[in-house]
Amino acid sequence: MTPLWIVIGIVVLLGLGLALSYNRFVSQRNLIRNAFANIDTELKRRYDLIPNLVETVKGYAAHEREVFEEVARTRSAAAGTSGQSPATQAAAEGPFVAALGRLFAVAENYPELKANQNFLALQAELSNTEDRIQSSRRFYNANVQGYNRRIQAFPSVFVARMFGFKEEEFFEIPQAERAVVGESPRVDFGSRGPVVGGGSPPPAAPQPGEAGTPPAP
Repeated sequence: MTPLWIVIGIVVLLGLGLALSYNRFVSQRNLIRNAFANIDTELKRRYDLIPNLVETVKGYAAHEREVFEEVARTRSAAAGTSGQSPATQAAAEGPFVAALGRLFAVAENYPELKANQNFLALQAELSNTEDRIQSSRRFYNANVQGYNRRIQAFPSVFVARMFGFKEEEFFEIPQAERAVVGESPRVDFGSRGPVVGGGSPPPAAPQPGEAGTPPAP
C-alpha cells in the first residue's frame, strides 16, 4: 500500500502545482488586460482634448494650416487603432505626439495665446493626462515582462504550452519615432516651451559686453 500512496501523493502534488500555475497565468493575463485598458482610457482622454486645443491655437495662428492638418491626421490615425494590439497603437502614437510637439512650438510664438486661460487649462490637462499615460504604460510593461518571463521559464513553460498562453506585446514607441519624440511618448510642457526629442533648451540671450553685443552705455 505504501508505494501506491506515494504515487497518489505525487499525482496530487503535480495536480496542485499545475492548477496553481494555471491560475497564476490567468491572473497575470487579466492584470495585463486591465492595465492596458487603463492606457487606452487615458489615450482616448488625450484624443478628446486635442480638437479644443487646436481650435484655441487657430484663433491666434490661423495661417499654420500645415501643423493643424498634421495634428488632425495623426490624431485620427492613432485613435483609429483603439482596440487593436498594443504594438499597433504604440506605433501610431509616435507621429501623433511629434505633431503635438510642433503644435506647442507654434504656440510659443504667440505670447497672447500662452496667456489665454482656455489654452492654459487645456495645456495643464494634457500634461496631467500624459503623466497618467506614462504611469499606466510603466505598470503595463512591468506586468508583461513578468508574464512573458514565466512563459519562457521552466517548469511553467509546459503549463503555458499546454493551455495556450502566449507572450504579450509591450507598449513602446518604435525606435525611429523615439528619436523624434524622446525616450518616451511625452511632450514637455515646461515654461520654456516644448522640448521634443530631449533636445537642449535654446541658448540664453547674450549679455551686454559679450561677443557680438555692444557694451551697455
